[in-house]
Amino acid sequence: MASAARAFLQVLLLLPPQTWSPAAAGNPRDCDAPLGSTLPPSSFSSSSVLSSSHGPGFARLNRRDGAGGWTPLVSNKYQWLQIDLGERMEVTAVATQGGYGSSDWVTSYLLMFSDSGRNWKQYRQEESIWGFSGNTNADSVVHYRLQPPFEARFLRFLPSAWNPKGRIGMRIEVYGCAYRSQVAYFDGRSALLYRLDKKPLRPIREIISLKFKTMQNNGILLHREGQHGNHVSLQLIKGKLVFALHSGNVNPLPAGAPETLTLGSLLDDQHWHSVLIERLSTHVNFTLDKHTRQFRAKGESGSLDLNSEISFGGILTSTGSLAISHKTFHGCVENLYYNGVDIIELAKKHKPQVFIMELACEFGQNLAIPLILAPQITK
Repeated sequence: MASAARAFLQVLLLLPPQTWSPAAAGNPRDCDAPLGSTLPPSSFSSSSVLSSSHGPGFARLNRRDGAGGWTPLVSNKYQWLQIDLGERMEVTAVATQGGYGSSDWVTSYLLMFSDSGRNWKQYRQEESIWGFSGNTNADSVVHYRLQPPFEARFLRFLPSAWNPKGRIGMRIEVYGCAYRSQVAYFDGRSALLYRLDKKPLRPIREIISLKFKTMQNNGILLHREGQHGNHVSLQLIKGKLVFALHSGNVNPLPAGAPETLTLGSLLDDQHWHSVLIERLSTHVNFTLDKHTRQFRAKGESGSLDLNSEISFGGILTSTGSLAISHKTFHGCVENLYYNGVDIIELAKKHKPQVFIMELACEFGQNLAIPLILAPQITK
């Protein structure tokens, strides 16, 4: 029986990670619509232009107006072409052309993206440090499906090589769809408490998924207490994400001990980071931005006896208030799911399973700044 259980757990841990989303729940949607073709010329900008007829507003795919595309004043690696999608969208593909009927085209480029237009991140196709191969002539379309896709409002195309007998020349298209998002802003003084409907009689597969964005390098993302010193936590420590799972009658251990697993670095970069935790008892899959690690915590027991309450953003004391001794999370959390349950949506609807907890000041009064639940973003 024990060997059969171990075999089952091995199969479980080899299952591909999956996030809880409308598509994953069996409601797939088309996400390949052209996003740039309907935008006004003012949505396109660039580092420079060769002339008024070579401006970024002429850089839409298959267009022939103006000089037939964007061309910068000087062809070098410091030039860029930017598109503002107007709001945060899910981006699944990009396509490029050269300048219409010319000898101006880009043979390779980098792709950057941003939510604000100020803080940029490079997109890396399957972790390659190189960019995208571009065009070999002016009018053929080179199309790339992005694996994985990403969410952003702003995109920048940075030419890194071009036709040596011509100049930089680009026409572009971006493909994707509206992005559905439930966002909660944690002000560093509040947390969400989720109470499970009922405590299961036997271990179940537990799946928690979320995205976070912050400028603070320390903070509790989730915590769940149990009996006999058992607990599960996820927190930022010096910009790294540390998952801790303590089972049995053992004292809490620092990061790096067998009961902890650390992923990532410099995660306080104001970019969104994806987290997926799959747990069955003391067996864990821990995924950060598509990088997955597996481990099993040590302890006196192969199972955990955890309470039916999970806190997000901070740690609750035995009196039900937030623990001042632990760093509460300050930043944004998006699309927070526990076993398919949308926690932020429950909080917005004031469902009884979810409570908003505030850190009491030294005089015992609640602070006036609560956790902010943003309206659902459907873009």
